[in-house]
Parts: sequence; structure tokens; C-alpha cells
Amino acid sequence: MSHHRWKDDSVRSSRPSQIGVREVANLARVSPTTVSNVLSGNRPVSATTRERVRWAIEELDYRPNHSARNLRLQRSGIIALALPEVRVPYFAELVHDLVRAARDRGYRVLVEQTEGRTESEHAVMHGLDRGMVDGIIFSPLGITRETFERRRGSTPIVLLGERILGADVDYVGTDNVAAAADATAHLIARGRRRIAAIGDQRGTGGTGPQRTRGYRRALRRAGIPYDARLTVRTATYHHSDGAEAMAELLDRGVELDAVYCYTDLLAIGAMHTLRSRGLRIPDDVAVIGTDDIDEGRYAAPPLTTVTPDKAAITTSALDLLIRRIADPEAPVRQVLVPHTIEVRDST
Repeated sequence: MSHHRWKDDSVRSSRPSQIGVREVANLARVSPTTVSNVLSGNRPVSATTRERVRWAIEELDYRPNHSARNLRLQRSGIIALALPEVRVPYFAELVHDLVRAARDRGYRVLVEQTEGRTESEHAVMHGLDRGMVDGIIFSPLGITRETFERRRGSTPIVLLGERILGADVDYVGTDNVAAAADATAHLIARGRRRIAAIGDQRGTGGTGPQRTRGYRRALRRAGIPYDARLTVRTATYHHSDGAEAMAELLDRGVELDAVYCYTDLLAIGAMHTLRSRGLRIPDDVAVIGTDDIDEGRYAAPPLTTVTPDKAAITTSALDLLIRRIADPEAPVRQVLVPHTIEVRDST
């Protein structure tokens, strides 16, 4: 079924003066209960049915009375999304998708930027209580399991991106080890043997170390010895970090024919340095990134990348949080969303 707006005036002229759930259900050809489940997020609904209901809501210009519901349930109707850095394209896309999905379920989103600082992450858990928000979707970087358990209050929380090992909390993310191994294996399958890695970071539980584990796993499975000179740590995951890391690799004089970058921003920065040094991509050095941000499609050359299922991340995190808000005693769920390799010209 096409989900664009119909131009049929007969539909509009036949609308009742008071639009309710029943009218939406009739137009979408579903039950009123299904419409309620789409609006509340309390029960799973297939993607096709959900889109049909959303189309009907838009076509009829239906406005659910969420304020009355929230007042009855003593809720604010607001959830918080706490992220390290909103300007990073991956997180910006996440904010965009989550705000839209939350609005469909009758929630508004308060965005908090922590910049990955431990004190800011503490403030998110300590300062955002149920008087302000109904729940928190939280992507932490610097907080430990012990601090998390000590600081968390009664506000429902879903962790996003990184799992705090041992924490008894709902979580949605990707398998960073498997994703990194797949990215590295993609380069190996194209005949590359001197594969660099950009983006390692100190510590044992974050994204960087997990992706380094996956990188080393793929090398080991292919019988390629690990060379520490080919791994470069970065403080953050911006363009400049990737450009500087690639310059460091080239200045070391170490032989390389490919590079796996832990984010697309690092990869785009690395490609900038490669081009400035007169190296051809992928002829001299193949490049793969991670995140599938929009910018990568328009890089020169277009960037091959590990693509997480972003829709599944958004939907799963929101559904878990709404479930937790409705039932604080529900069993903890930890969801790993799938990923694929989007092959473009850089490899």
C-alpha cells in the first residue's frame, strides 16, 4: 500500500467532526486495539501495519490526547536521550529518528549531551528523576558498572551503544567484535594483507577495545600475524583524528595496503590524508569505516562501511523503555541488532 497522502477529496469530506481511534482504525483497516498499540508502543506491531496506522493518523490529522493519559498515569510524557556528542553524524541521525518515533508514541524527547565526561554522565542518572522525565535512553562512555549501580535511581533506563558489563539493565547495541571482524575479513577477501586499524582506545569495555578484538580475530583466522605498528589509538572519533592517525602510519614508514577505521568520520579523515600524500583509494590503500553516515555516501571515493540496523536500534530502545516505564519489574532484555557491509568504491 502506498503511504503518500491521498488527494481524494471524498476521504477528507467524509471525515467525522470528531476524529478518534475508531476512525483511524477504519481507514487503516485494523482494529482500534492495534491503533492503540502503535500509539503506546506497549505491544509489538509489524512494520507494515505500523506504517499503515501512521499514514491513517496523518491523513486524518488525528491528535491523540496524550496529556490526559499522562495526567491519569502521573507521567510527564517526556523521555531523555543522553548522548556523548550530538554533532557527530551518527548520533545526530539517532536523535532525528528517535524524536520521530517517540512522537508517534506520544512522548517528547529531552536531549542531553554528556561529551563522554564521567561527571556529566553521573548528572544524567542523578539529576533526571521521574519528576522530570519518565525514562532515559543513555549512551555512556566513561561510567563504570560500580558507579552505574550506585548512582542509578528509580527512573527506567535503557543503555544504548555500549553495555556496562554485569549491569542488570535493558540494553540495545551492536556486536562490535563481530562487526570489526567482518570489516577486516572484507578487506582480507579482497587480497589485502597489511591492514591497519585506526580508533583503538585505552580500557577494556568500550567500543575501541571491542573493535580491536574483532580486528585481531579476523587477522588470526586468516593466518595473518598481528603487527602492533599498524594499530593507532585516537582520543576521539572525528575527521581530524583519522587524518592525523593516517599521517602517523605513513610517517612510520610501515607497509600497508588497507585500513579499517572504527567510525566513518575517522575513515573520511584518513582518506583525506591518503589523497594529500598522492595515494590512490582503493588501488594503493583500501578503506572501510563503520556507522554508514550519510556523508560517507558522498565521500571521494564513496566509503565502504559497516552498516548497523539503525531503525532496529531506535525502535528497540524506545520499545524497551516504554515497556520498562509500564512495568518496572519486567525481565531485563539485552538486544543485539544486526549489521551488514555496505560495499562502495573505497574497497
